[in-house]
Amino acid sequence: MKVSGFTIIRNAVKYDFPVVESILSMLPLCDEVTVSVGNSEDATLELIKNIQSPKIKIIESTWDDSLCKGGLLLAKETNKAFDEVSTDSDWVIYLQADEVLHENDIPSIKEAMLKWKDNKKVEGLLFEYKHFYGSYSFIEDSRLWYRHEIRILKNDKHIRSFRDAQGFRMYNTLQPTNEELLNGGRKLNVKHSGASIYHYGWVKHPLIQQNKRSAFYKLWHEKDSIEKNLKEAVEYDYSIVCALKKMDGTHPSVMLDRVQKQNWKFDFDTNKKNLSLRENIVRFIETKTGWRPGEYKNYKLL
Repeated sequence: MKVSGFTIIRNAVKYDFPVVESILSMLPLCDEVTVSVGNSEDATLELIKNIQSPKIKIIESTWDDSLCKGGLLLAKETNKAFDEVSTDSDWVIYLQADEVLHENDIPSIKEAMLKWKDNKKVEGLLFEYKHFYGSYSFIEDSRLWYRHEIRILKNDKHIRSFRDAQGFRMYNTLQPTNEELLNGGRKLNVKHSGASIYHYGWVKHPLIQQNKRSAFYKLWHEKDSIEKNLKEAVEYDYSIVCALKKMDGTHPSVMLDRVQKQNWKFDFDTNKKNLSLRENIVRFIETKTGWRPGEYKNYKLL
């Protein structure tokens, strides 16, 4: 079984992405990892070059910032990196630059890939998500955040990154139009990987988080919307959140240095739930049954 990994990154230093940790976390599963480095304003390229692994292949890319509708730029860049992986790989692993695998999950992931490698009905593997927020001690506890997403795919280039690169879909053509990437395609048939993604996109110093939020808002919205809705601030206000819970378990070992070096304070009363009536009803149903009414699922679980 041959496995390729891939990811995209731009301005990793400026916006404090744990991209090195992300890449290191997938290396034990991969025979090769393609890293597409976008035109950056910092030392991102040097950061990636300094990772000591012969498995890593770096490509350089110039991002077209005019493709701002719906985060389309991120999908296009993700597909560009996907197209660079070896054609003879059975599986491909995709991690965003703030997503990390836990070493304890490696055996389960390998088992799932081996089990479903030759089953043509299975097009991808699903992961649960742990969304950290504010600090490394708190995890989101609201239905406003997605619970699952596909992060391992069969090596079929008819599979393309969908919308803002959160997930993937199957297309009839190798080159779907921009409109199709935003609104078309078929949901992938998947099995569960038995593992989790540790998502650290909302764990940064408040100053860096605000700068990153402003920059990334512009990847989703056109000029008129930016001028109308993007409110500039010096630091991000982490108190604007519905519900959090304390983290249990351990962080991936590659993240421990970052956890220990956290240089800002954030605390939250986990008994505080800023939820709407609908959210409370859905929360009650989910607690009793495990079913989350109205949940967005960009996949079909077999």
